[in-house]
Amino acid sequence: MANPLTSPKAVRELLERHGLFADRRFGQNFLVSEAHLHRIVEAARPFTGPVYEVGPGLGVLTRALAEAGAEVVAIEKDLRLKPVLEETLKGLPVRLVFQDALAYPWEEVPEGSLLVANLPYNIATSLVTRLLKTGRFARLVFLVQKEVAERMTARPKTPAYGLLSLRVTHHAEAEKLLDLPPGAFFPPPKVVSALVRLHPKGVPDDPELFALIEAAFAKRRKTLLNALSGAGYPKARVEEALKALGLPPAVRAEELDLEAFRRLKALLYTPV
Repeated sequence: MANPLTSPKAVRELLERHGLFADRRFGQNFLVSEAHLHRIVEAARPFTGPVYEVGPGLGVLTRALAEAGAEVVAIEKDLRLKPVLEETLKGLPVRLVFQDALAYPWEEVPEGSLLVANLPYNIATSLVTRLLKTGRFARLVFLVQKEVAERMTARPKTPAYGLLSLRVTHHAEAEKLLDLPPGAFFPPPKVVSALVRLHPKGVPDDPELFALIEAAFAKRRKTLLNALSGAGYPKARVEEALKALGLPPAVRAEELDLEAFRRLKALLYTPV
């Protein structure tokens, strides 16, 4: 069934009828491409648990998910959109929650939940990180800026590789599925977006590991030895650990994969 809101004209008319406008504070760029809408829904299948959507906007993706058989909980911060969503989602099995997604009790959602969302750009990184840490999600499928998607899926020795890449790799298998041009949204953003799918591995958080990784990348241009010693790790201990791993003294953080950081942490945190 064609979605009645997958055209800029229809979105403009709906907003005008309710006396509304897309608010940049909430990162509102509404998806209006029917083809891309179908790709997102297909990437999210099968709906093996409740589907959480953050930033439903006008309910375009929400509607498509519900019509495809998903049990949707849509979390929207912008209370102005309440009458719009009640209109566009009327009669569909969707639970609307008007709340800041960063304040939502994600740690309490059912195990095996899914996230499917066109994420507001300004909270995407922090929200995805938190959801991965909960261990409650079976799959996360979402739209973000292409630059963020590339950081999430980057490999060592590439410019995009860093803390976010390692965080995602620790918790999940990651795929960047496709790019979406600005014209797929209304109003069109100034950046290209991308669809990302994460398959969590059920690995718990490791605060010591990520404290180490954060320190390693805090001064990206420095050698790993200087970055870590500058962050308070004993220099001699770091030198010994690098030598034990067969790494040169001038190695930089971006050259180490996740397993190398895990081995480095084990050496640095083992009592002398």
